[in-house]
Amino acid sequence: MKRRCAWANSDPLYQRYHDYEWGVPEYDDRKLFELLILEGMQAGLSWLTILKRRDQYRQAFDNFDPRKVSAYDTRKVEELLNNRGIIRNRKKILAAIQNARAFLAVQESFGSFATYIWRFVGGKPLQNAWPSLSAIPAQTPLSVQMSRDLRKRGFAFVGPIICYAFMQATGMVNDHTVDCFRHKEIQALAEE
Repeated sequence: MKRRCAWANSDPLYQRYHDYEWGVPEYDDRKLFELLILEGMQAGLSWLTILKRRDQYRQAFDNFDPRKVSAYDTRKVEELLNNRGIIRNRKKILAAIQNARAFLAVQESFGSFATYIWRFVGGKPLQNAWPSLSAIPAQTPLSVQMSRDLRKRGFAFVGPIICYAFMQATGMVNDHTVDCFRHKEIQALAEE
């Protein structure tokens, strides 16, 4: 039996996410936008709650096309607030629209969001060696720096804890515990 990070053993959906997505270096702008929005939606909730609704989120938010999301109007906001397939939180929905606009501005300034966001780790995933889940921090000085910079650029729901979860999800940091089978696999991806 494969050893996984302790958090990934409670649900088959968590296991699939852990085994195939979490921590894999991501450079595709649309996927980065999706994860940034979903991490913000997760604030105060479990990640499993969001994973269970990810397909509905993709449908509701036009497959996380930042151009489409940036153009959402009050009618679209009301439609989203009535969508039972997603978490119906007005502040989070408005933040997604605001973030789409800020995301497009970052793309305009840096050529891509990936170019902008990956510069926080020097363009290469940071390799951690945590012995256990309890050793992994909720935030780091780097996630605080990222949060400040994103906020300065007009993003919302991007506090240091959300930023660190985003860094973990997108493979900017390898936070698989050392006893997890994915730790070495993710480390090898970073060396390619």
